[in-house]
Amino acid sequence: MTGAGTTAVDGSWCDNAVRLIGADARRSSDTHLLRYPLAASWAGATAERGGIQLYLKDESTHITGSLKHRLARSLFLHALCNGWIGPETTVIEASSGSTAVSEAYFAKLLGLDFVAVIPRSTSTAKIRLIESAGGRCHFVGDPGAIYDESRRLAAETGGHYLDQFTNAERATDWRGNNNIAESIFEQMSDEDNPIPDWVVVGAGTGGTSATIGRFIRYRRHATRLCVVDPEGSVFHDAWRTGDREVTAAGGSRIEGIGRPRVEPSFIPSVVDEMIRVPDAGSIAAARHGSAAMGRRLGGSTGTNLWGAFELIAHMVDEGRSGSVVTLLCDGGERYADTYYDDGWVADQGIGLSDAEAVLEEFSATGRWRR
Repeated sequence: MTGAGTTAVDGSWCDNAVRLIGADARRSSDTHLLRYPLAASWAGATAERGGIQLYLKDESTHITGSLKHRLARSLFLHALCNGWIGPETTVIEASSGSTAVSEAYFAKLLGLDFVAVIPRSTSTAKIRLIESAGGRCHFVGDPGAIYDESRRLAAETGGHYLDQFTNAERATDWRGNNNIAESIFEQMSDEDNPIPDWVVVGAGTGGTSATIGRFIRYRRHATRLCVVDPEGSVFHDAWRTGDREVTAAGGSRIEGIGRPRVEPSFIPSVVDEMIRVPDAGSIAAARHGSAAMGRRLGGSTGTNLWGAFELIAHMVDEGRSGSVVTLLCDGGERYADTYYDDGWVADQGIGLSDAEAVLEEFSATGRWRR
């Protein structure tokens, strides 16, 4: 079945499946909130709760290595509790990589077959991770074809298409229940500036921005939400114009974020600001942040950092103190053959020197070259 079908699912099997997912979550501690090392010369002192601080919510510490672990857990629980998945169901997902890695993990936990419908351009490391978790990869040449092909496979196998792009904002309890927004604000409670001025995230499904934006309003925080959007994505255009029908040819080169169409889970009305980030900026910021943090960061984390740095530079210009939180979505080890390969970057026609100069000036002075 591909949606809310009529076939009854065995109650005892479903009960045990939900128990297994809950037990898996309880075996894991919360992800870390890391301080990013901004230069004290311009970021300011913190002794009197002054200055500016930048934090990264490190989602790479999930057992499947990325932010998408939370989404995969929510999508499986959503489907189980709706009666859409049973003991013989083949689970199918349209994915750019990391979601499929996490969903393959949960499918294996429940003893289910899993098929990831992914673009051929997906990194080799992610393909290996999907397969090592017990999933199978079904490739499409056109990233925009993953939706219809997933539906076709679900119909062909009698399976269930999880449809992250529709169900991401529905499957997560945005009011609390240990979602990422609640976790961020709890971890920030004893920091110098405990209520962030900004939370900065990218959008792939739109589910994370919807969860955080709704939570901010529900808890009546003064925090603003900024969504960063890479080249090849239409979320920024849709937010700016109000046109949800806008599309683009191809897709984003920054895996995990950016889409050639506006996904159903993207909720523009909860977003306060959007920043379009060039691919050179995402890649250069991932490398720059890796040097600062002493570990490799993924490309979408670079996109997040580029946006966070720009917002912090505005705060510096205005003489304001405060804090900014963004996400460390996954580790850079998955991108050794792309974002960290100078040959791949050159083959893509991406020059990093201008973006690197912007980052060096920001790091030294807190100013943003426009």
